[in-house]
Parts: sequence; C-alpha cells; structure tokens
Amino acid sequence: MYTHEKQVRTQGKPLSETGKALILIHGRGATAASILPLAQELGADDFTLFAPQATSNTWYPYSFMAPADQNQPALDSALELIDETVQSIKSQGIASEHIYLLGFSQGACLTAEYATRHAQRFGGLLIFTGGLIGQELNTRNYKGDFEGTPVFISTGDPDPHVPVSRVDETVKQMEGMGASVTRKVYPGRPHTILQEELELAKKILASKE
Repeated sequence: MYTHEKQVRTQGKPLSETGKALILIHGRGATAASILPLAQELGADDFTLFAPQATSNTWYPYSFMAPADQNQPALDSALELIDETVQSIKSQGIASEHIYLLGFSQGACLTAEYATRHAQRFGGLLIFTGGLIGQELNTRNYKGDFEGTPVFISTGDPDPHVPVSRVDETVKQMEGMGASVTRKVYPGRPHTILQEELELAKKILASKE
C-alpha cells in the first residue's frame, strides 16, 4: 500500500487574474494530464485549473464500495492531497464559493467523499459517475453545510462500477447537508461522459451567485 506524493498540475491564467479555481480529479488508471482537456470541453477558460496526480495513477486499490479500511492508507492520502490543493487555493485569497471540484469515476467518488467530509459553500461539484465511498456510508465522517452548493451527479444504469443505489444514497446525504443536487441516470450508457452531462456541468460552471 502507498501514499500519494504531492503532485498537482496547474493550467491557465494565475488565480490572481481569474479569481476562481477548478480542481479536476482523474479516474483509475488515468492521469492529471488526461483530465485537464475536459476543462476546454466545459468552456472553463476563465478558471485556473488544478489537477492532482495519483501515485501509480490509482487513488485507492479496490472498489469504492469495498470496506473503507481495505483502501487505506491510499484513500486518506488521496483525500489529504485534495485538501492540500483546496487549502493552497484558499491561502491565495480565493473563497470556497469560487472553488469548483470535478471528478470522473474513481475521481468522482473522491470528489463526493472529500466535499461531503468538508461541506461548505463550494462554487459547484461535478461528480461524473461516482458516489460516496465505503461498503456502507459512514455518516460520522460527514461534516458541515453545503449552503446551496450546486451539485451534478450521474451514472449509467447499469454501470460496471457505480450502482444507481449508491448515487441515490449520495444524493440523499448531500441534500440533507444543504446541497442543491441535479441527479442523472442514463440507461445503457457506457462508462463515459456524455455531451448532455457536459452541458449540465457547463451551467454550474457558468452560474453566477
């Protein structure tokens, strides 16, 4: 088992110019470099981009629905890397409501888990095929108030990795903590991101408080 080295790729204009950050969290077997182009598809030209890189390209070894201790210490290390990225953005004078988190698949699970453990008013959460982590949800880990944070969450039905039931549990948990959730389940969709999902995500990125 391993912990993650601190590697975060950045792209775009500096935070001092954009005033808002988009953190992109890649899936299992992928890379920070491979998820960054998604920002262009989302029209996120006016965001400063941050993409943490998992050591060995995997955030944690087993399914996100395995008993959580089986995915340690990698899981805690991954959550810590995201938190360090968020804190470093905040330390540059950017409030949480100007920080957006996006993940696909394993990265989407990590996005959901991190945000729900640190619920606050984020700019938005884009959870492309993912849900909260663990064999069952450990609600003791979830703290804070989303204060109306817009959330997009999706999966296919069936999806080889992310069952609809876990998406529904995740929606319930996040809504109970004050998130404004858009849930989409796509019958027969492969494990990918559809154009419609990109369009719904664009609305969240473009929304001005």
